[in-house]
Amino acid sequence: MKLILNKSVLAALPLAIALAGCAPSHEVANPPQQQIPASHVSMDLPAAVKNGWPQTDWWKDYHDPQLNNLIQRALANAPDMQIAEQRIRLAEAQARMSQANLGPEMDFSADIERQRMSAEGLMGPFATDTDGNTGPWYTNGTFGLTAGWDLDLWGKNRALVKARIGELKAQVAEQAQTRELLSGSVARLYWQWQTEAAIKAVLQQVKNEQNNIVTVDKALYQRGITNSAEGAENDINVSKTDQQLADVTGTMKEIEARLMALTNSQSQSLNLKPASLPTVSAQLPDTLGYELLARRPDLQVAHWYIEASLSEVDAAKAAFYPDINLMAFLQQDALHLSDLFRHSAQQMGVTAGLTLPIFDSGRLNANLDIASVQNSLSIAQYNKAVVDAR
Repeated sequence: MKLILNKSVLAALPLAIALAGCAPSHEVANPPQQQIPASHVSMDLPAAVKNGWPQTDWWKDYHDPQLNNLIQRALANAPDMQIAEQRIRLAEAQARMSQANLGPEMDFSADIERQRMSAEGLMGPFATDTDGNTGPWYTNGTFGLTAGWDLDLWGKNRALVKARIGELKAQVAEQAQTRELLSGSVARLYWQWQTEAAIKAVLQQVKNEQNNIVTVDKALYQRGITNSAEGAENDINVSKTDQQLADVTGTMKEIEARLMALTNSQSQSLNLKPASLPTVSAQLPDTLGYELLARRPDLQVAHWYIEASLSEVDAAKAAFYPDINLMAFLQQDALHLSDLFRHSAQQMGVTAGLTLPIFDSGRLNANLDIASVQNSLSIAQYNKAVVDAR
């Protein structure tokens, strides 16, 4: 009886060790609390801003073809937008890769092997040409299909899919943020250029009047009505205006250079023309609530990175549990190529495999710590973005 009990204990020992390996060896720290989670804020716009504000293409409210063209060129050609687009494509590919890991896979394989059997090995009986054998040389051939499927019972792969989708949505929000920053920069520089153009027009009018005064003053001086001091003062005023015009012209060229850089125009001239600032009908609401704050792209970026990091934590926890796979094969296998296509050379089978980490020198716990700290960092960055946006 004692012997039977000891055997039972020994038989149960691997199971006990396996179950012990199914849980993290230590607790992870609790993440910080989110300030006004974006997922908990209503996205319905207040009545004060439902009539046209905010709009995605807000610059079109100015009805300025030059501004529309500049922003369109910037959004199409700016390196920052191209980088954002490629990041989205990369995130999409990574999400598709994670999604593909949820399904089965099937491969076709074929090989031919020429070998000499050892008379002293496991296949020793086949090393002679007696008893119907044709040894010691054989040309072994195999071809067929193999298939496998990770059942993902604990949701590790599904959590990784959610993480990749969260990162994809974060990249889309980052592209929207880049779009807003770029369009805002172009519009601000454009209206600065228009302001300088208006100042230049006023200075040109002043200079024309000053030139008229100088002409009249010279005529009066020639007739002895005025003295030379008044003429010198008028000349000084014209020189000051010329200097102001030169400064304004230089500022306009500097702004044009910055606009060319934002629109990636290179050597192509912008050919800007002076235009007046139109009246915009859109108005800001009296108060800006969190429903507008949550619509900011930078907060959406931080929000989706939190969602992705939470899924990474779930995947890291699921890695502690058994990994169960189904495998199947359908093949033709023969010691001689002449027998490879016979029905008797067919072999098939189905295998269910289980893999459970028992000892990994702390890799799984470290991976869980990394995912947990990344989640806490994402929440802290979101809270900072909320505070900065207030």
